[in-house]
Amino acid sequence: MKSMTASAHLSQTFDWGQIHWEIRSVNQRFLELNFRLPDALRALEMPLREACKSALHRGKLDIGLRYDLAQAQQSYAIDDQQLQQLSQAINQIQMALPEATQVNPLDLLNWPGLLKNANTPLSDYQADLLASFQSALVQLNQAREREGLQLKNMIAHRLEAIRQHLAELQPMMPQILANHQTKLKSRIAEMTENLDESRLAMELAILAQKADITEEIDRLHTHLDEVARVIEQTESIGRRLDFLMQELNREANTLGAKSIDVRSTQTSVELKVLIEQMREQVQNIE
Repeated sequence: MKSMTASAHLSQTFDWGQIHWEIRSVNQRFLELNFRLPDALRALEMPLREACKSALHRGKLDIGLRYDLAQAQQSYAIDDQQLQQLSQAINQIQMALPEATQVNPLDLLNWPGLLKNANTPLSDYQADLLASFQSALVQLNQAREREGLQLKNMIAHRLEAIRQHLAELQPMMPQILANHQTKLKSRIAEMTENLDESRLAMELAILAQKADITEEIDRLHTHLDEVARVIEQTESIGRRLDFLMQELNREANTLGAKSIDVRSTQTSVELKVLIEQMREQVQNIE
């Protein structure tokens, strides 16, 4: 099980220079990729996207790349056309202003566009760049798995807590129903002199049926078993877990709506708190 919230930083040195990948991932319904690449490496975006799609299913990723070329790889050439145009402009100025000082050639090197980068095209290093990115993705997935393990343990603990609440409530239900029937019978007897015992018995049976939460408890256990099964799977499970959280919450709400005793009401509240805690964390699961 993987979390969608993680980060990875990878620096690698090659003969031609050093690169640094930075990947940050947060939760997202689908896979969303945002790249911050140097202009010279824009063509690398498509193969990087394919690599991400092979390694990840969901999440919003911000991916950045920085690089520094080795000294031996850095070379420059003068733009002859730019130099000729600049020389003509300098000559015109000196003819118009004979008192103007001579231009320092070193100052000219700072003129925008005069020096051209004569480095080997970075596309020649694409294999190294893609291999290092794959390593960064492995690092990211390892971080997502570590976070996912923590989420898995948290969910397992909440499942056990819900089971414990249900185990405590279930044996109470016959007594809760009996107490409620006794109270109702007493109130009705106080309001009428001619109590129809058969009609009262029928009404109490209907009430007991409406207040019976056996089906809700059974469905809760079914959903809990399914959540426990799903969190052991290795594929993308976030959407499935999100659906199961909705089903658990629906049954907990029904439990509260049918409550006829403070103990069952309190159990419903406790269940909803635990389910909401799981639901919040499930949003981060891939």
